[in-house]
Amino acid sequence: MYEIKKNYRDNAVLRESFNKLANSIFCLNFEDWYQNGLWTDKYNPYSIVRDGEVIANVSVNQTDLIFDGNIKHFLQLGTVMTRKDFRSQGLIREIMAAIDADYKGKMDEIYLFANDNVLNFYPKFGFEKTAEYLYSKRISNSGECQFAKVPMYEKIAWEQLRSAMERNVFQGRLDLIHNPELILFYVTKFMQEDVYYHADSDTYVIAESSGEEVFLHNIFSSTLHRLDEVTALFGRGIKEVKLGFVPKKEDHCESAELLIEDCTFFTRSENPPIFISEKLRIPSLAHA
Repeated sequence: MYEIKKNYRDNAVLRESFNKLANSIFCLNFEDWYQNGLWTDKYNPYSIVRDGEVIANVSVNQTDLIFDGNIKHFLQLGTVMTRKDFRSQGLIREIMAAIDADYKGKMDEIYLFANDNVLNFYPKFGFEKTAEYLYSKRISNSGECQFAKVPMYEKIAWEQLRSAMERNVFQGRLDLIHNPELILFYVTKFMQEDVYYHADSDTYVIAESSGEEVFLHNIFSSTLHRLDEVTALFGRGIKEVKLGFVPKKEDHCESAELLIEDCTFFTRSENPPIFISEKLRIPSLAHA
């Protein structure tokens, strides 16, 4: 016999089993995220448990987004996995039904990112392939880069970045809100060397650079409102900035359809979908 378990992040036995399965399939482990106090009830695994072991899972992550000044309630599905010896038994279908029962009518949109080998699976649940868009801008600066790297190896650095999120005035057209823990999942694990700070303007950026190009994931500033004000701080060595978020229309960026290998964006909307008509993307650090 098995049962669906949820809201169990403080159950050490089930959490260990969940992490064991996630590590075997995705090479992911959420234990440090939990121990650092960053795993909140916004991230909730729905797991099928048999004999005390997690054998299948779909996690839900509440990712509220602010679009043109209005809060939209989004739900992301992720960490979809089944232990190899229990596959093709309809377990994920049962979990999806449980999620639908809990969230039907409560979300503006539900989305997920799928690997190529399951592209025919999610349309069975009403999901549709949806285009995302990448925004970029050519820049021409003078002077040296004014950002200083802030390594994210210590808790004090995380707390300072989180504080900056709370006093942030910079805003794109579609931004993640109310979920700093998800952004901190990245910067405390995979992007510890990708956070920079400009003290004079009290501006943090999360960015990856390669040659003359910067991929700018996020901006948190208490003083700067415009993208050009931030990109000017990168100095003359950077010629192009690509964005992990949707800029405001007045930022005058170029857009192109975002294509990522083995990663297809699916959405299911209870309201008219906005991603294609408005050329949007999920913020790059809002993937769970």
